[in-house]
Amino acid sequence: MKRGDVTELAGSCGLGAWTAFAVLTMVEVGHAGAPLFADHDLSAWSAGRRPDVAVAFAHGLTATATGVVPYALAALAGIIAGRTPRRRALAVALCLAYLGTGRLLEYAATASVARPRPPAAGWDAHASGWAFPSGPATTAALTAGLLICAVCVRRPRGRIPLALAIGGWGALVGLTGVYLGVHWFTDVVGGWLFALGWLGVCLCAVVRWLPEPWNPGTTEPDARHAGADGLQASC
Repeated sequence: MKRGDVTELAGSCGLGAWTAFAVLTMVEVGHAGAPLFADHDLSAWSAGRRPDVAVAFAHGLTATATGVVPYALAALAGIIAGRTPRRRALAVALCLAYLGTGRLLEYAATASVARPRPPAAGWDAHASGWAFPSGPATTAALTAGLLICAVCVRRPRGRIPLALAIGGWGALVGLTGVYLGVHWFTDVVGGWLFALGWLGVCLCAVVRWLPEPWNPGTTEPDARHAGADGLQASC
């Protein structure tokens, strides 16, 4: 894909996702934090289906989207995307800034909406703070999107199954919050939409204003002579 095509696609996806997030937020605020759509049914379903092995697995998945792990994965995405030391350093810095700023914006949104969590009697994990959008769902989706973009830039063999596996991980982390009873399903959907919006905005900005073409098929000297339309960032 050409640079202009990537910019347009990323910007459109980001704008669409944030529009959907805004609509969902307004609906949630209008219902004063009450369960929406399938929230109650999914929470009730999960409450009766929590064997110890599944709960332990869910806790392990959730842990991959907390602490330093997402930042380590973001740095890995930058290393994968860059082909030279200079480009790797720039990519790592951009990836860490993207993730850190995205999480700060998510915290601000969570505090502004102030949606209560499901009743504590149904929890099977420790949780604190407000519920919407889900923090682990947002963080995992932000990180998964970054890794998928890095895989698309490098275009290795087997990239499609790898991208699907990464996306599956990001989705499952979000769903663990519902399974463990600490989030409503719409909290998770809100996290996914927020993350997709931020990814689209950041990808659009990077592709539009990157100082030099990012063509994974060329070496550093060749890239300096490539045209702006030489950018290739698709799977």
